Amino acid sequence: MTKRIQRWLTIIVTALMMVFSVSTMASGSDTTTAGEAVVKKEVIGFAGADYWRMVKDGEKGYTTSGWPEHDVLISVPGQTWYILKEKWMSPLGALAIFGSLVMVTLAYVVIGPLKLSKPKTGRKIKRWSRIDRALHWSMAFTFLTLGFSGLTLVYGKHFIKPIIPSEIWGWIILAAKQYHNYMGPIFAILLLAVLIKWWRKSTFNKVDLEWFKKMGGMVGKHKGSHPSAGFSNGGEKVIFWLLIVFGFSIAASGFVLDFPIFDQTRRDMELSNLLHMLSALILICGFIFHIYIGLFGMEAGLDGMVTGEVDETWAREHHNLWFDEVKDLPENQPGYEPDKQNVEKPTSSLDR
Repeated sequence: MTKRIQRWLTIIVTALMMVFSVSTMASGSDTTTAGEAVVKKEVIGFAGADYWRMVKDGEKGYTTSGWPEHDVLISVPGQTWYILKEKWMSPLGALAIFGSLVMVTLAYVVIGPLKLSKPKTGRKIKRWSRIDRALHWSMAFTFLTLGFSGLTLVYGKHFIKPIIPSEIWGWIILAAKQYHNYMGPIFAILLLAVLIKWWRKSTFNKVDLEWFKKMGGMVGKHKGSHPSAGFSNGGEKVIFWLLIVFGFSIAASGFVLDFPIFDQTRRDMELSNLLHMLSALILICGFIFHIYIGLFGMEAGLDGMVTGEVDETWAREHHNLWFDEVKDLPENQPGYEPDKQNVEKPTSSLDR
């Protein structure tokens, strides 16, 4: 089961790498077609060049609508948003994601995965409940699909649109937009559940400082040292709080974009769009490393979230303080068979 999930996640990561390899090489601007030039000429000729010059300068007109921006046809400050989005954030975002993929690939080739110091004993230690695993994989699926649909909206015109018929491209971009809009609120609900369920496991302490000093025992002179850690180590806590902080930033800005019915002005929408993109790119880059650790960077790193149990050797080496807490619990003894009428018991004092 673990190898099957690893195989599918490997395919997903490889596909994303190929997508962004193409996107960084694609052109960042669309050329004006002959048809667009004709339309532009006709519009200017109909209204007059002086009229459109005033519009582009932000000259206000007259309207019976009470909306504060209905008397401005073209929002001149919006050009700043366009430049930031299309000329800076989009190219740099693609570079950051592609760079993260290159970094984890180099880490695997040059540094290699973190192996267990001793062979597995075969004794299993309960680590994650069914609810924990369901929440994790629901969040993972939601985040990955939202990331893929969002990246399609931003970069699809560079690497999908040029190679497929316009009708198919229209359906793809519509499906990506609709999925992104409707799945976004579900992501926010799952994010709140993650915060409530796991925040106690993710509070920092002095043990984490030592973990960071040794860089988790993954690189440098401390590689293979397996620094002490409780249920969650320092790196896992950083990933958790990245998800919470930037996840809620994504949710809040997405709410503004998804429901433009609360007196949002164009400036509100533009700022929300930039915040949404920036937060999403930070999370995507962060979770590339998270996925790498789970799949390739650490031996048996995925077992716990697949089966709910980890080998005794893995628990002792990577989370020794937590292992000392739970090793004597009844459910972690060889041959233990839980009563069918009992619910799953907590794996440590953090869950009580």
